[in-house]
Amino acid sequence: MKYNQNLFLIVFFAISFFLFGWLSHSAYTPIHKITEPSILDTIKKEKELKVVMLNAPSTYYIGSDGLQGFEYDLLKDYAKYLGVELNVTAVNTISEAIELSERLDFHIISAALSKTPSRVEKFNFGPSYFEVQQQVVCNRGLLKNKLFPRDVESLAGLKIKVGEGTSYSDTVRSLIKDGFDVDVTYTTAYSTEELLEQVSKNIIDCTIADSNIYALNLRYYPEMEMAFTISERQQLAWVLADDSKELEADMYTWLNQYSQRGKMAELKDHYYSNVHYFNYYDYKMLYKRIESRLPKYKKFFVNAGLKYGIQWKLLAAIAYQESHWNPNAKSFTGVRGMMMLTNATAKLLGIKNRVDPEQSIVGGTRHIKQMIKFVPQEVQGENRLKFALAAYNIGMGHVHDARKLAKRLGYNQNIWSDLKQVLPLLSKKKYYKTLKYGYARGEEPVKYVESIYDYRDILENHPKDIK
Repeated sequence: MKYNQNLFLIVFFAISFFLFGWLSHSAYTPIHKITEPSILDTIKKEKELKVVMLNAPSTYYIGSDGLQGFEYDLLKDYAKYLGVELNVTAVNTISEAIELSERLDFHIISAALSKTPSRVEKFNFGPSYFEVQQQVVCNRGLLKNKLFPRDVESLAGLKIKVGEGTSYSDTVRSLIKDGFDVDVTYTTAYSTEELLEQVSKNIIDCTIADSNIYALNLRYYPEMEMAFTISERQQLAWVLADDSKELEADMYTWLNQYSQRGKMAELKDHYYSNVHYFNYYDYKMLYKRIESRLPKYKKFFVNAGLKYGIQWKLLAAIAYQESHWNPNAKSFTGVRGMMMLTNATAKLLGIKNRVDPEQSIVGGTRHIKQMIKFVPQEVQGENRLKFALAAYNIGMGHVHDARKLAKRLGYNQNIWSDLKQVLPLLSKKKYYKTLKYGYARGEEPVKYVESIYDYRDILENHPKDIK
């Protein structure tokens, strides 16, 4: 009996110690459990968003106002949202971006990368931010020789070059595999933009580029032309570092809010709106006049720009829009000179000779400066300059009318991307009869502003040194 009691006590204490140890361990483990910080946590802690970014017009470059580019501005806004600094490592080709990202500690690759099936298998893609199609782009000279391709079959015999490691090389290899005759060279030495330049200079016959890249570069390389579309619509997206679930989710949330606030539309408008106004012969003449006319008047633009705090290339772009840099220009309404001043405006500005190029440029610059001051304070940033340019063309009264109408119709009256949707309505009786200043040809200031920005971009990116 005593033996059984002792055995019971031993078993009881053994089970008690086991339960106590198990419960203690269960309670202890969660308290001291070590969790690795997420990439998003690390970004916030280190106050730095590290991005490998393609140096190209569609992504990131140094412009007149410093660092800019569609993808750069987008990621800069995201970094601002996170409260961190954007740290950019620039590369020149997509293959270089991918190679560098494998060796460096990075958070995002931003290189206008489309989400192709082969890439989705290899990379961790984040949210999509743009939709494009691949386009075959060829030299315009092929039109004269009746060799300009209109489909894949007519590519036979043409000299084609595309970037290795791009979605374009995947497309061409797929076509060759399907039996199409395509004479193609793959290269890692040139960016897509450089290949477009080679097409324009007739070094190669054709290349392939995404629709947004072609549109942005058309004004710089006017001797190229889109032949046909060679792919379905594709999404551009950022590549994120591995194990970036929290970062990816945060970017999706932010991008959705960014779009809902109209910021995405405003950014796209800033970079892509003027591509709709391309005129081949106009641009051909512009490039000729940059070399033949602009050097005579450059010093006047530079001096006026320094005196009144306006970029000289913007002033030159305005003058080109007004007079094609012709100091003796005259319209049927009587406006005259390089900056096409009315007689009344010239008198107010103290300009004695409207056809004197220096006086005209000074007068026009002062007039623009005044227009900027008259723009309502609620209009901020670059929107102020665009509103002022519209007023230079159509009058500040009509700009005020357009703002009132924009508010009435539910648009944001303080941003250009919305105002330019409303300005054309000033020519419709339904709207202008309710406004103080009445009828106006509202399409004109829209084209006017977009053309000026287009000309300025060409001056900034001109291959010859006109700085």
